[in-house]
Amino acid sequence: MSTCRLVHLAVMLAAVLVAVVLVQFRPARAAANALEPAREKAVSLRGAVLEALEHNLDITISRHTKEARLTDILFEQAKFDPTLDFSARYDRTVSPVNQPIFGFSPGSVITEPQTFDQNVQKFDVGLSQKLITGGDWDLTFNPQRTSTAGQTGFLFNPAYTSSLTLILTQPLLRNFGTETNRTQILVAKNNAQVEEHEFLTSVLTVIASVQQTFWELVFANEDLKVAQIALKAAQELEASNRAKAEAGVMTVVDVLQAQAAVADRMEGVLKAERAIGDQEDRLRQLLSPSEDSLRRTVRLIPTDKPKTSLDPLSLEETIDTALQQRPEVLQAAKNIESSNLNVGFAKNQLLPSLNVEGTAGLKSLGKSPSDKIDRLFSGSFYELGAGLVLSYPLGNRSAWSQYRKRRLEARNALASLQRARQEVIINIREAVRGVQTDFKRIETTRSARILAQKQLVAETERLNLGLSTTRLVLEFQRDLAIARGKEVRAIVDYNKSLSNLARQKGTTLEQYGIQLR
Repeated sequence: MSTCRLVHLAVMLAAVLVAVVLVQFRPARAAANALEPAREKAVSLRGAVLEALEHNLDITISRHTKEARLTDILFEQAKFDPTLDFSARYDRTVSPVNQPIFGFSPGSVITEPQTFDQNVQKFDVGLSQKLITGGDWDLTFNPQRTSTAGQTGFLFNPAYTSSLTLILTQPLLRNFGTETNRTQILVAKNNAQVEEHEFLTSVLTVIASVQQTFWELVFANEDLKVAQIALKAAQELEASNRAKAEAGVMTVVDVLQAQAAVADRMEGVLKAERAIGDQEDRLRQLLSPSEDSLRRTVRLIPTDKPKTSLDPLSLEETIDTALQQRPEVLQAAKNIESSNLNVGFAKNQLLPSLNVEGTAGLKSLGKSPSDKIDRLFSGSFYELGAGLVLSYPLGNRSAWSQYRKRRLEARNALASLQRARQEVIINIREAVRGVQTDFKRIETTRSARILAQKQLVAETERLNLGLSTTRLVLEFQRDLAIARGKEVRAIVDYNKSLSNLARQKGTTLEQYGIQLR
């Protein structure tokens, strides 16, 4: 047997093996797809964003943190709520006395220790409150019943006494004024707003992730179409070459080259299908569905078409918008307000403590509860008093250290705002540059795809005339598939850049008409 016939038989055997592999592979793939019934769900970008805002776990955690901050405001305000105190007490004292007790009138000479048996029933009712001016008041009502066993010379036995006393204390230096005493309330409100900006940051981050993943899913679907078109072209070339080989106008090597290309592009289709599944799972995770829905196989079909036009874009206006709306900048500004409030409070604590105290009260003594009340408000028995109390720790090092600390924190807050504004400007410049570059890429890759398509058509005609080879046609098919893939990638990257620009500007919510409650 000649060498040429051996080579011919080897080539034929290889062709048969490739054909068998392809025939076995296709039913196996169909059977694998039949294991899981494909169900489809149309998903729009806006619908995906709204679903993520409702169910995303990161947003849920951030929302709870924001709500927890609101309780701090109520906690600080509650420090100025009035307090009601009530106490009741009963005491009985039986004491030996070594001498006659004042008020007793014994009828005989005393030779044994006298017994002093007294019962006291006391009630205390008080109402107090811290004032926003820094002072506080305390109103106390103390009714009391005292009875002494035996014959006594007391005026009233039992005796009913009571006092109604108001004590007012007002600082004049340290802790004076509503501004100083509202500091912690204002700081708590600022912290709540800072947490709200943090919440907005989480929302924008999640929306940006949904947008990026959605467009990646769009790319994966379009990339699958590109791979399928390339596979179909290789299959058509294989069929054409097989017919020509059977007619004796083309060699078996050309058939084998086409079959190898079919196998290679089938692998590309499989990779594209896997990429779609991966992107679908990433999008599902952002939407945070239930575990049962994650177990089900549902194809997510994007319904939004990518944008390919460029709107007018001004760098200066974009930067100004971002500086006004980016939550990071607003958060840094609120931190400066809180730092300035803390500096003012710490400065006030450097002053001496000078308090004016005033006392006013009514007292009474009666033989019955009603008699006691009548005498209490008769004004016959009263007490009045006023005074100043000055206190100042020598050196006052604790207050000075806190004051220096608060000033350093204020400087850091100002530096943080400057850094945040700089980062916003840099981010906007990068985002605008990305939009402009990706838009130009669309035009460039479209031109490259059109040229690759023309080259393939020309080379295919040359092959039909016998002026070219299967290898060259396959290369031009591959070049066209690459060009199509680059065009799809440029379009998707452009839409991702638009989403990133809206995120950097802080206008993503406006883009979807969403308002945070």
